[in-house]
Amino acid sequence: MADFKSGLRDKDEFSIIDLSGYLDAHTAPELETRFTNLIDKNRFKVVVNLKDLEYISSAGLGVFMAYIETMRENQGDIKLVSLKPSVYSIFDLLGFPLLYDIMKDEEEAINKFKEQGK
Repeated sequence: MADFKSGLRDKDEFSIIDLSGYLDAHTAPELETRFTNLIDKNRFKVVVNLKDLEYISSAGLGVFMAYIETMRENQGDIKLVSLKPSVYSIFDLLGFPLLYDIMKDEEEAINKFKEQGK
């Protein structure tokens, strides 16, 4: 099984989380820590780049569900970008496209934040 890695970059008022490898019950706490640290720093506008993510389990999906409300309550959001078809199909199966903005790239997500005034 592939390793999991998460990176964090800031672009103006936006935080970009880069994910790679396998996001499952064993690796989800690392992503939870990323979100908790962002909230502690009042960084609520988050773009998650999934271009290098190979797999996501229900535990991984649960991390996004756990933090979306906090982000939105603080005039932010979580936008997902660059999903591989196999990863997108898991998000789609569980109805995530109805709950989250899923876009082709970071630029599109940042522009959507700016359009929404979020």
